[in-house]
Amino acid sequence: MKEKYLKNVVTLEFYLDKCTGCGMCETVCPHSVFKIEKGKAHITERDLCMECGACAGNCPAKAIKVRAGVGCAGAIIVGALTGSEPTCGGSDDSKKSCCG
Repeated sequence: MKEKYLKNVVTLEFYLDKCTGCGMCETVCPHSVFKIEKGKAHITERDLCMECGACAGNCPAKAIKVRAGVGCAGAIIVGALTGSEPTCGGSDDSKKSCCG
């Protein structure tokens, strides 16, 4: 089972009208957020998105937007670079792990 991070906070935007159904989003997404059905991509579970940006960076139709690095993926990267636990940042009350 894929892990959900924070409910309803992901910056992922998908524009079905721009989608060409190429399948790159489905191929590159590490959490299977996208699935191709009836010739178009569809979001399977938005809250599974870790905001890595792979889908948007590989979408030739520009049908996907995401602020890469602002969510859990960003927290993991910062934690790895600084040797600290991944946190979402913000006030002292919100400096809890957002990834696990």
